[in-house]
Amino acid sequence: MTIRDTVGQLLMLGFEGTELSREFLDWLQECLPGGVILFSRNLVDPEQVARLTNALQEHAPNLPLLIAIDEEGGAVSRLPRGFTTFPAASRVAACDSPDVVYEAAVVTAQELRAVGINVNLAPVLDVNSNPANPIIGDRAYGTEPEKVCTYGMAVIQGLEDNGIIPCGKHFPGHGDTVTDSHHVLPVVEADHGRLDAVELEPFRQAICRGLPAIMTAHVRYPALDAEAPATLSRPILTDLLRNRLGFQGVTLTDDMEMRAILDHQSIGEASVRALQAGADMILICHQQERQRQAVTAIERALERGELSWEKLTASVARLRALKEKRLGPFQPVDPSRVAQTVGHPRHKALLAKIQQAGPVHDVERP
Repeated sequence: MTIRDTVGQLLMLGFEGTELSREFLDWLQECLPGGVILFSRNLVDPEQVARLTNALQEHAPNLPLLIAIDEEGGAVSRLPRGFTTFPAASRVAACDSPDVVYEAAVVTAQELRAVGINVNLAPVLDVNSNPANPIIGDRAYGTEPEKVCTYGMAVIQGLEDNGIIPCGKHFPGHGDTVTDSHHVLPVVEADHGRLDAVELEPFRQAICRGLPAIMTAHVRYPALDAEAPATLSRPILTDLLRNRLGFQGVTLTDDMEMRAILDHQSIGEASVRALQAGADMILICHQQERQRQAVTAIERALERGELSWEKLTASVARLRALKEKRLGPFQPVDPSRVAQTVGHPRHKALLAKIQQAGPVHDVERP
């Protein structure tokens, strides 16, 4: 295995446009990434999404690609018109039925799979415990860990039962922040006992039931690490997540281009630090130049001995095991058959049922 093949497998990349440009195709061949993330800017309609994912897989040097999307519902929904897009998590939870939450996850998974997307960066396992939180809010299933656990596990099961890899986020918990990590570096001042009882409980339960992937939070927790945010913290990603909680799956960073990270170090330095801390896959969702800088920095860190070959090959092994277990060999989807699944009347009926549910009980701020 070459250095570039190893380093590339550790990257999940975003790109611009609704078609694959020659520039991005060349970059795929050069970078050899392990995954791609799609946003609204990439998507037009169900048939176009299917053609796009087929093209990504057909041009990827390392098959199969992880093709991911943030499809939480509500404000964090990337899918275009034609798909069944559900309300925010708190609204689905207002049905007071784990079965309904499971069914909504099943519908999302079936429609994602129909167009060739194989990873959903969901569910949100954050506990919406701070009334001043500007970024989680109704994205959470509740203000108490018990409700988040119940509904989070239902989502994980619904996605997995229908061939989609779930990714719980944002470890170790973004629910008690008063700032948005897209813009600044938030700090959670909770002590060990509070973090263990509230923030960590949904992740603990999900790990116990075999959650295959977790996304990190660009948030600082002084009780766990006096200096580094979780994404860059070995005490959090290795000592806590791997060693104490026993997580065996793939650890992904949140987008490394968020200001919580880039206001404090370069994209290259941050990518190296995340891998040193224990992350397996680096998300760089926008600028190709920053993706290139990250690759260069990681390769130089390997050459200088700042990153160990053993650590990176262990991360690649986890990623390959995830693909082999959850995906199997790449099979192209048929764009002409997408309409048989996406927007199916049964899916729309479930959406209507959820929309007609009563008031959102758990979103009432404490």
